[in-house]
Amino acid sequence: MTLAPLPREILICTIARLLDGVRHVAVGASSPMPAAGAMLRRALDEGQAQVRLSILGSVAHNFFTNGSAELFDSAGQGRLDAFFLGGGQIDGQANVNLVGVGDYPQTSVRWPGSFGSAYLYFTVPRVILFREEHTPRVMVEKVDFISAPGISPPGVYRPGGPVALLTSKALFRFERDRPGFVLESLHPRHSLDELRAATGFAFAHDEDPPVTPAPDAATLALLRGRVLDELEETYPAFAADWRRELAAHSLA
Repeated sequence: MTLAPLPREILICTIARLLDGVRHVAVGASSPMPAAGAMLRRALDEGQAQVRLSILGSVAHNFFTNGSAELFDSAGQGRLDAFFLGGGQIDGQANVNLVGVGDYPQTSVRWPGSFGSAYLYFTVPRVILFREEHTPRVMVEKVDFISAPGISPPGVYRPGGPVALLTSKALFRFERDRPGFVLESLHPRHSLDELRAATGFAFAHDEDPPVTPAPDAATLALLRGRVLDELEETYPAFAADWRRELAAHSLA
């Protein structure tokens, strides 16, 4: 009997669907779920045009030889199709804050910094915003500092930008013309009322939103076998925790 999917497996499979048709995706060194989703996409596409995956900091899954410099070159040359961004704050205009809370530079909470987020947001055509925590302190009406803007004024050349926001509660798509987020689906065991209470910005939605689809047995087997084994090389702690959760799930 196949065990029901874990919440993290729902997220990973959703990421794999969002990467359908992508040729080259890059993932940061601290992004195990996006990496797992890209690995699953690659495994599902086996025998076809497989996604090319570059995980910064990985030995087995990295086409770059010069780290971030080559990543930025690839993005600027149009050779990178998808990337993932998170943030301490994300607002309804898809602005991302990676700097801190409060009035800059006197921020009361300091985060790592913007690094190349704004550049990649402008150049990568399919940027997926990913943040597991979905609370009012993260999903805010307006970010305190714009590390990377979700939209640009008319006349600004911008081939890249956000297409989706994935959290532990839901999947949204981003509509640049409005601009704003539209609820695509709620993850199992979450409600629309709960989502509204946890989200600081307004979003469009159906009155009866669909539930995020669960993976079938074959996809789950692929995810818990080949993908989990591959993931272990770069993210051993995450893989070990996933295995422990599966073991506990089987005994429940």
